[in-house]
Amino acid sequence: MQGELFSRMRAASSLDFPELANVLVRAFASDPVHRWLMPHETTRPARQSRLFGQLLKHYDQNGVVYTTEDRSGAALWDPPREGGQSLSEVFNFVVRVLPIFGWRAFRVAQGMQPLAALHPQEPHWYLSVLGADPSKQKTGVGSALLRPVLKQCDEEGVAAYLESSRLENVAYYERFGFEVVAPVALPGGGPILYRMKRAPRAD
Repeated sequence: MQGELFSRMRAASSLDFPELANVLVRAFASDPVHRWLMPHETTRPARQSRLFGQLLKHYDQNGVVYTTEDRSGAALWDPPREGGQSLSEVFNFVVRVLPIFGWRAFRVAQGMQPLAALHPQEPHWYLSVLGADPSKQKTGVGSALLRPVLKQCDEEGVAAYLESSRLENVAYYERFGFEVVAPVALPGGGPILYRMKRAPRAD
């Protein structure tokens, strides 16, 4: 099953983004960070949809977006590069995203800055978002979405890095070789994120 899914992984295009945004809204419906940043149940799905729409556009232009043939999940990656993202990339992303959060935009900006500063110093692939439709979870979709970049990491000798917003997902990522670097609490009483890094595998 997972081998079949792996063969059906592909780079997403802008035509996929509306459906992938909906899939990610469902995948992150109970995410602690999203619930903290967007506390109102009635408006959260619409704000999440706008957020994921902007994230998909951003990573399509500046990174890599993988999906499945049936659009049942998505993985958004930032590739390794010297010096990380350029100031113009960061500025453009902030301008796109912060209006989604209204008066909480300042809290989002507060949280983003220290997280960016805690990324590994060496070049690495950064997994910004990984999500599968709840109806397809535990079927190998997430695993298959991870594999193309992790395979590339091993071939090129490059690390991978992510922040998990759920303690129960730590064990999942550990199966792929990620290890917890350190937990970090978002400012202002926000939830804990588990920073995880994966060293490339020689075999």
